[in-house]
Amino acid sequence: MKIRANGIDIEVEDSGPGAPGEARPAVLLIMGLGMQLVAWPPALVQALVDAGYRVIRFDNRDIGLSQHFDQLGKPNLLWQGLKLKLGLTPRAPYSLADMALDAIGVLDALHIDKAHVVGVSMGGMIAQRVAIAAPERVLSLTSIMSSSGARGLPQARPEVMRAMLGRPASNALADVADYYVKLFKAIGSPGFPMTDAQMRERILIGIQRSFHPVGTLRQMLAIVADVTRAADLARVQSPTLVLHGKADPLVPYACGEDTARRVRGARLVGVEGMGHDLPPGVIERLLEPLIPHLDAT
Repeated sequence: MKIRANGIDIEVEDSGPGAPGEARPAVLLIMGLGMQLVAWPPALVQALVDAGYRVIRFDNRDIGLSQHFDQLGKPNLLWQGLKLKLGLTPRAPYSLADMALDAIGVLDALHIDKAHVVGVSMGGMIAQRVAIAAPERVLSLTSIMSSSGARGLPQARPEVMRAMLGRPASNALADVADYYVKLFKAIGSPGFPMTDAQMRERILIGIQRSFHPVGTLRQMLAIVADVTRAADLARVQSPTLVLHGKADPLVPYACGEDTARRVRGARLVGVEGMGHDLPPGVIERLLEPLIPHLDAT
């Protein structure tokens, strides 16, 4: 369904709201860079519903069926990255703080006062921003395969960055699917490998729903430009769980360790063999600490 949140149109999926008069605690799931709400594995969503939670997913701005911002132009990532290396703050069309206000706006539109906020990758960064901006709205924070964005943290492997910055041979469905299969093989979990056919099936669900790569570029620039979040994490008051793959080639495990150090009282759980994706097997290992974390609040 489409709702109006933070002044823009956001596509939302509301799972497990319960029977009339039943007040289930809400879990707000925030997806990562260029990914849509359908990228959340159904097994994870269903497990949370079965555990008694109302699960809210949405497409971030500029992706999927939410409002696109093509009027803001295509960013020059090379130039903005050079500015960052020179110690200058890149200029982004919008910020992760804006995207956090979108998430809070989703809660407002659904009349949800407080929620458990769970984000993966860029979604973890947005979730951190939600907890910083509106601590009174956050029952708990869970940051998965994400980062504080602090300078000096280990970076992605060169071959992974090449895959990230590549592009499909054309916009034909088969070429786009081939590109994403290659990308997910580069960032995937070595301990929980998926076949090319499994990857392609997941990828097609997304790209047949929406394909908007320039929105991904603008989101990427929002990540690069968010240079103060690491210091701001000291202000997080919510009970915090940091989940991170020990074999993550895109956002190395040290980034999860750093996030947990910066949030007072945060608990870090590392998952052996997990990379930067959510394949079968990883889901079960994430749910083991996640559901008790939610239940404890």
